[in-house]
Amino acid sequence: MEARDHELKKELAATLQARGELGAEYETALIDSFLEKVEQRLDTTLDRRVRRQLAEQQMSVARGARPAESWSFGDRHGLGIVSLVLAVPLSAIGVANAGIEGLVVAWLGIVGVNAFQAARGGGLFRRREERAPSDWRD
Repeated sequence: MEARDHELKKELAATLQARGELGAEYETALIDSFLEKVEQRLDTTLDRRVRRQLAEQQMSVARGARPAESWSFGDRHGLGIVSLVLAVPLSAIGVANAGIEGLVVAWLGIVGVNAFQAARGGGLFRRREERAPSDWRD
């Protein structure tokens, strides 16, 4: 990426020099031209990353790996654990306010939320590989 950074710095310097030579009336056109070059560079980098990610996914599918295998225990079971922890006070509140019907409603809600999450594909959080990178470097 160093070579690209150097190229971009040279392009910026050339744009600033052209602005100095041509004057302020061409400033908008020069800025638009420079920003278009930056946008093209970002598009190229993003396209390369997407192609690499797709290739990695295809390779992992070809090897028979499932995406959930790289999730941590907390990612896979976090909602279930939290649901069980909250089940005790929810059950007590349901029984205290509505008797056995309140208990049934509380547990139907707990089971419903967990069933929805399981049907949706598992973990609450995306895998680390699926997270967006924090910088634009390749």
